[in-house]
Amino acid sequence: MVGVAGAAAVLVVAVAVTAGAFAGGGEAPKKKPKTTASAAPPAWTVAAGRTLTSGTGLRYDGTLTVNGQPVQAHLRVTPSGAVSGTFTAGLLTADVVAIDGVTYLKAAPAFWQTYAAGVAHPEYYAGRWSKAPASMPGFDVPDVLGPEAIAKLLAKAPAKPPTEDVNGVRAYRVKTQGAEYLLTAAAPHRLLAVRPSGQAGPRFTVAPVTAPATLFAELRPRVARLGGAADPGLRFTPGTLTFRNCDQNTNGCTVNVPATLASPAGAVPDGARAALRASITSQGKPLGSCTGSGPVPANRALVLRCTVTSRLWRNWMRAALDNPGSYPYEATARVVGEALDAADVPELLARVDRERKAVMRRAPSTPGPTVSAEPSGTSTERPEVATSRTPGTP
Repeated sequence: MVGVAGAAAVLVVAVAVTAGAFAGGGEAPKKKPKTTASAAPPAWTVAAGRTLTSGTGLRYDGTLTVNGQPVQAHLRVTPSGAVSGTFTAGLLTADVVAIDGVTYLKAAPAFWQTYAAGVAHPEYYAGRWSKAPASMPGFDVPDVLGPEAIAKLLAKAPAKPPTEDVNGVRAYRVKTQGAEYLLTAAAPHRLLAVRPSGQAGPRFTVAPVTAPATLFAELRPRVARLGGAADPGLRFTPGTLTFRNCDQNTNGCTVNVPATLASPAGAVPDGARAALRASITSQGKPLGSCTGSGPVPANRALVLRCTVTSRLWRNWMRAALDNPGSYPYEATARVVGEALDAADVPELLARVDRERKAVMRRAPSTPGPTVSAEPSGTSTERPEVATSRTPGTP
């Protein structure tokens, strides 16, 4: 009975409070917080942003300091922030492309060994498109140099930023976390120079892209070849290589390699992928190679596989079946990070094509270049994991 009475008492109190609220007594209603609209960006930054994003893109030239050594940078950037260009250091040159906010390099082993500080096994990434390491060039290229990205940063600039003289021109100086930007103080507030944060040496000089057709003719073939680009920021510990469906199989031979993400530690990065590169030989004679890839699961462990189906393998296996005897073979393989799934490339190309149409509609008439397809490079791979099996062993 005590329990029931207590429950009834509570109910009465609740009703009394409710009645008091309708009658105008009790607690005063809480005032709603005032909504404050964010201040509009200064008019000059709006004009500058419009000039940046409605143009044909920007051309950047300057000198970076990488590993204490000078590297010449020549980059052309579309309004959305896609990039194509080169890094040059003496006789060493790296091709550069950026799309969807990610920067990639393609360079010889000597360039990676000299300028890609902190990258283990630089030979794994040389001679093919690979994601640029943090040390090269030392800043996020699309975020710092992309016109759309700069326009967003300028929206937070003060109405009256400090000024300095740039070759006789009065220029606003806008400092952000990633870079310092110099724009003409007079309309249309053209971008004159950029000083990326942390970079010693001369600033980037800036000029409009005068031949956007040439830029897109170079950019598109490079983006088309990014499928399977490696990611040196991901490192894996491979397990024991095994063969599957190889014995007396003239159609092919499958290589399996388990792997575990070793670096970075902590949660698996979004979109992290692993790639397998394998090749099979018999007594030094190549029988073919294959690649495979897959996303890294949350537990960091996966099994990668690929199948060699080359004519060399088929002919070799047929000869072995026709002439009984001992025919040993072995496989070498490595597991590396993968920055971009080949299945994602068509959407990136469609994005490039859409921007090209938009830019060319507003560009002055310029002659279109004839550009040949980019030659595919060849490289000699060093094995990270090697094992061998004789025919008859699964």
